[in-house]
Amino acid sequence: MKRTRLKRRGGLGRIAEQLVWLANGLADSGSRVEDRYWDLRLAAALDEALAHSEESALNAALDHLYGTESRAYDELADQIESRAECAAGAFDAHEVVLIAAPVLAWSRYRIPATSIPPAVLANLRVHLQAHVLAKGARLSVADFLFSPDQLPQGYCATAEFAKAIGGAALDDHDLHVDTEGMPETAQFLSDTRYLLAAVAVPHGQALFRWQEADGSRDAARDQWRTQGGACLAPLLPGCATELVLPESYFAASRTADTDSRPYSVRASVAFLATTLETPAANLRAVIAPFWERDLEEYRIGLSVRGREQVVHGVVWPLLGAEDETTDGPAQIEAVLRESGVSDIVTLDHQFPLEYCDDCGAPLYPSAEGEIVHAEMPEGHSEQMPRHLH
Repeated sequence: MKRTRLKRRGGLGRIAEQLVWLANGLADSGSRVEDRYWDLRLAAALDEALAHSEESALNAALDHLYGTESRAYDELADQIESRAECAAGAFDAHEVVLIAAPVLAWSRYRIPATSIPPAVLANLRVHLQAHVLAKGARLSVADFLFSPDQLPQGYCATAEFAKAIGGAALDDHDLHVDTEGMPETAQFLSDTRYLLAAVAVPHGQALFRWQEADGSRDAARDQWRTQGGACLAPLLPGCATELVLPESYFAASRTADTDSRPYSVRASVAFLATTLETPAANLRAVIAPFWERDLEEYRIGLSVRGREQVVHGVVWPLLGAEDETTDGPAQIEAVLRESGVSDIVTLDHQFPLEYCDDCGAPLYPSAEGEIVHAEMPEGHSEQMPRHLH
């Protein structure tokens, strides 16, 4: 998940001030012994803030440190995420961690966010325990495949969810998700779905298969993609999918954000090639940077070679510490060429971060150096899902 923040005006409250002080202390520490001192006190302060739903204080502290005290910001962000996904110290005798198994998907049809039948849930448990988790780890799997809009919103909600599913993991049974009032998910060409689970082990024991002497991340990912992918495929009919390695909630979410960028480019090229019945080599791509105060993202306008009309677009957002010095266009061009697109134009002009006034869709660059609405040719527009979620 992207950590870029916008600083807000106003003074810090008592809780935020304490968190800033502790985070600066940890960032300035000169030894492991001192680290432990600050770690314990920062963890205790964060557990209390999360337990009392002090979301605004957490964000105020992060906003205060962002851009001015980068080391302290990173320390605080890491600690907040860790305490939230570990249920804010709710379980004394065990390590309990909320994990996510993201699924990248694309389809010309609606990508489901759906309840998981008991038989499928049982199979997913088997493969998670066999290929992803350490021997003897207890597990709880939520019986719903979440869209991004349906995930816990904020650190405090994440900690609350982690506590609920963590308690179920200690009992080694799955968690039923009440879907009443859950947000609807719009149709997108390429999107991510999340399988959420919790793993529980006694303090000091391994959580994941790759922590064991004969395990590795690559083997776990390959087995999960094969076995877990076969289990999840019936839940995503008409979708092409790619599974991301399950791991702790925030780390897996950031990996999914990163992996979804090239995936969405490949998905868009494949979609246009099949829908317009034209080879990828017959497409043209125009890459351009889009700015607000800083560079926010690159946008890719796709058209059929020899025609001016932009028929589809892809957003490539900047993540983490990326900025204008990161060679985003080279990364995008490499993915386009791997996808079969060779006619690629990169524009240097700094375009404003603008959207359509009527539908809210991003505007994309054309080969003429303008930003325009992506429109499919007549007769194909009804098949056109929106851009990436």
